[in-house]
Amino acid sequence: MVITTVDLLKNEIPIEEEPVIITEDVKAGLVLVDIINGFCTVGAGNLAPREPNRQMSEMMDESARLARVFCDKKWPVLAFLDSHHPDKLEHPYPSHCITGTDESNLVPALRWAEKEPNVTIRRKDCYDGYIGSFQEDGSNVFVDWVKNNKIQLLLVVGVCTDICVLDFVCSTLSAKNRGFLNPLEEVVVYSQGCATFDFPASMTRNTKDISPHPQELMHHVGLYMAKGRGARIAREVSFNNLNKP
Repeated sequence: MVITTVDLLKNEIPIEEEPVIITEDVKAGLVLVDIINGFCTVGAGNLAPREPNRQMSEMMDESARLARVFCDKKWPVLAFLDSHHPDKLEHPYPSHCITGTDESNLVPALRWAEKEPNVTIRRKDCYDGYIGSFQEDGSNVFVDWVKNNKIQLLLVVGVCTDICVLDFVCSTLSAKNRGFLNPLEEVVVYSQGCATFDFPASMTRNTKDISPHPQELMHHVGLYMAKGRGARIAREVSFNNLNKP
């Protein structure tokens, strides 16, 4: 049996994943992080997949499934959409997800969610959705969303596991620990509902700024770091309706 580098890493820094059951007696909110064409749809932009990808496809399927459940239950959903001005690049990445282009729109499997009354859309121009939620008057769309909906459990899915998802989770947990996000109690990252991009070392030889980014390895690292900050890592997410006899 061939032992890969990823297998060795997982043995050295394992992640405790658990099944998470969301019940009706807990105020839950779902955050969709950058599940947009520019990151997820094959050939849609500079940072989009170059070919179909299992991890990315699974992430979109699971995110759409969860979004449908939350919308059917009229539970709050917040979707972050990466949207940049052409003259404000995000180093070290090339131009991507420019405001007004289809790159910065939700993937086809989630476009229906824009019309749902329980869904809040927040376009952001930085990695971190928490920071990207600040408005000119100092208010924060994400903070207000948590407080107004009295969210106790936050379920996070999207891309990229080790970049925008991780940055958002870290900021959220820091704010929660400081008491800025009451009544938020738990942040759950769903591993199958997250994905990152694949950029093997062989593809970096003719590039100046982009570093190698092996998908499976960096996905694991992102989850490991989120766990280390205090998030729960879910290997599956299910629902239990306590109101049913």
